[in-house]
Amino acid sequence: MGLTASTALWYTSRATGVVALVLLTLVLLLGILVNRRRPLPGLPRFATPSLHRSLSLLAVAFVAVHVLTAIADPYVTIGVLAVVIPFSSPYKPFWLGLGAISLDLVIALIGTSLLRARIGRRAWRAIHWLAYACWPIALAHSLGSSTDLRSGWLLWLAIGCIVAVTSAAGWRAASAVAARRAADRAAWRRSAGGQGGAVLAGSSVRVGSSVRP
Repeated sequence: MGLTASTALWYTSRATGVVALVLLTLVLLLGILVNRRRPLPGLPRFATPSLHRSLSLLAVAFVAVHVLTAIADPYVTIGVLAVVIPFSSPYKPFWLGLGAISLDLVIALIGTSLLRARIGRRAWRAIHWLAYACWPIALAHSLGSSTDLRSGWLLWLAIGCIVAVTSAAGWRAASAVAARRAADRAAWRRSAGGQGGAVLAGSSVRVGSSVRP
């Protein structure tokens, strides 16, 4: 039995969906683990944003192919509007609705990036917090709409993505707490040092006054 057009579209849609999930995971990990003060080990500071941008564009490309092949596959009916309007698909409306939400968030991120100079950095940064919501929604869509990720090595791949993201988020949260405590201790030492200096200065003044004739 040869490979039919429908089967080819089915395999392409599933494969690009898995690759897109892995790429989105890598993009999210870079966003969590790397900031301006701590570039990615082994790379110069300027290379980290370029890597993040390249992985993001590659993920968008795979998401686009995933969506287009899912629409073109005649095995199921997924209309064009269903990929952008959540929960409007007749086929697995809930799980595909999550995919539509994730796609809408990606479109919002792309649009605001293109309009970054017009909307300002503060608005752009606020909207880009949506990236942290995009990943779990896309993961839930993948697990619910495809049986491939529920068994075998693909299941372990999904578990690996979950463990990586949760571990990175936990490390980032712990680092933020530790940095906050260190800043509080430093502020307390400066305050205590200033008060101690003031006490010593006051004592010197009192002693000097008492020995005057």
